[in-house]
Amino acid sequence: MRAVVVVGASLAGLSAARALRAQGFDGRLVVVGDEPHRPYDRPPLSKEFLAGQADEAALALEADGEDLGAEWLLGTRAVALDPGMRSVGLAEGRTVTADAVVVATGAAARKLPGAAAGPGVHTLRTLGDARALRADLARGGRLVVIGGGFIGAEVASTAYALGLDVTVVEAAPIPLSGPLGEAMGGVVSGLHSDHGVRLLCGTGVRGTGTDGEGRVAAVVLADGRRLPADTVVVGVGARPCTEWLAGSGIEIGDGVLCGADGRTSLPGVVAVGDCAAWYDPAAGAHHRVEHWTGALERPAVAVSALLSGGAGGQRVPRPPYFWSDQYGVRIQFAGRAAGADTVTVEEGAPEGRDVLAVYRRGGVPVAVLGMNRPRSFTRWRKRLAAVTS
Repeated sequence: MRAVVVVGASLAGLSAARALRAQGFDGRLVVVGDEPHRPYDRPPLSKEFLAGQADEAALALEADGEDLGAEWLLGTRAVALDPGMRSVGLAEGRTVTADAVVVATGAAARKLPGAAAGPGVHTLRTLGDARALRADLARGGRLVVIGGGFIGAEVASTAYALGLDVTVVEAAPIPLSGPLGEAMGGVVSGLHSDHGVRLLCGTGVRGTGTDGEGRVAAVVLADGRRLPADTVVVGVGARPCTEWLAGSGIEIGDGVLCGADGRTSLPGVVAVGDCAAWYDPAAGAHHRVEHWTGALERPAVAVSALLSGGAGGQRVPRPPYFWSDQYGVRIQFAGRAAGADTVTVEEGAPEGRDVLAVYRRGGVPVAVLGMNRPRSFTRWRKRLAAVTS
């Protein structure tokens, strides 16, 4: 193998490039990124960077002096994959040919019908998004966050600390019930009301209203109520960036479908990060893992499979893990809540937002949640990994 192209220059793409060099690949390495920036850390965008506590230099993912000997093609978008030629077509008309391809194009923020883009209406996915939102939050006033998931909750927490008047609107009856289940979703989302942030659940959003200058002035709910707003953040999930793979023959579901080692349906092509739906043997299904730790760790597995042709066999990925910081509380979760038939509080008390809860299916641990319980959580996370390996 003489050349590899990595399509995507965020954490998963950088981790893949690092893994290639660490595992002995010394050929041509090309990294393609649609943003003009070098790889940067995304979790602080909704927290420290948004709050003005971290500058752009603090977001850099590359170490000082780190040199992977790669060709960086930044600010250009991949538009096609030709599996026969093993080539990637770029929007500028150029074609990059290689012996293998790593797909790491991530995900993009979902749009909300009716919430038209315009002054004061934001999504948060990129550094550019965060710059624009930070400038608007500095104006103060009233913020309405549409979507009570983790990004929305972190933005609400940051804005609350900045002194804004914050309202969170969630279509589901209980926020975070998907990733955490109803019981613990209710406990975690209770942080909003603990801090005086309004939480409106079980109601959809019809659209937004503007003032005479075209800037957002209100969020219109499905029942006709209007919430005054100076700034609006739409946080209703993300979609995998796979459109550019149309016509390549690669198998697509909710993301690029992969085996448990990242190999796709096309020889010589692996997928990692938010765009990749790896097969989870424990669950018997494909899942996208849209979390920082997955983007950091899984590329090494995929690169090993790529370089060996899968000769090393498929390893079971570690249970998904993520964390979130909200209102001064560190929230950590590992595993999958779906399918659990019991949730038990092992330590602390839900009303104190200081709790460790274990999810079980048939008596076997399948997930663990910690709120300000880092040491206990770490022990349970190791136990969970041992159970699922």
